[in-house]
Amino acid sequence: MGSAQRNGDLARLIEAVAGGDQAALRALYDQAAPKLLGIVLRILRDRGAAEDTLQEVFVRIWQRAGSYDSRAGAPLVWLVAIARNGAIDRLRQEKAARLTQVEEGWLERLPDLGDGEGDLARRDALAHCLGTVEVPQRECLVLAYCEGWSREELAARFGCPANTVKTWLRRGLISLRGCLEAA
Repeated sequence: MGSAQRNGDLARLIEAVAGGDQAALRALYDQAAPKLLGIVLRILRDRGAAEDTLQEVFVRIWQRAGSYDSRAGAPLVWLVAIARNGAIDRLRQEKAARLTQVEEGWLERLPDLGDGEGDLARRDALAHCLGTVEVPQRECLVLAYCEGWSREELAARFGCPANTVKTWLRRGLISLRGCLEAA
């Protein structure tokens, strides 16, 4: 089957799905699922999670089929975008679930600067000073600077705008710096 015919078939199936045709959804699944599973699997690297995500992707396709516009692009491109976004959403959800609270032991994972007693004193001072920072600011600082979270990821985690996270990070660093200089 040529790509033009395949695109036409997929576009017709998506149109039928938009009309609520369950048989068309099944046919669309049969045609597109192997390709979409491969994409999701490459992102998630876990077959079980990829299969679960693929099911969620087809629920989204069912819900959003009416928004597909063949003039905007090929149907497979539209399907791949939904699958890719679903896999990325899954990664973000898993990351947030692993770190719903700032993990204990993050301080011990910081790199050892190798000067023994002075390093331990700095770590103790850092732990003490972080304890004086307000909770959302402290969690943002730890997640951003110890775990590598972006402002956007932190904003999604805390359910607030990225500019609020930026302010929390700035205020937290100012508070932390003041405490460490006094220590």
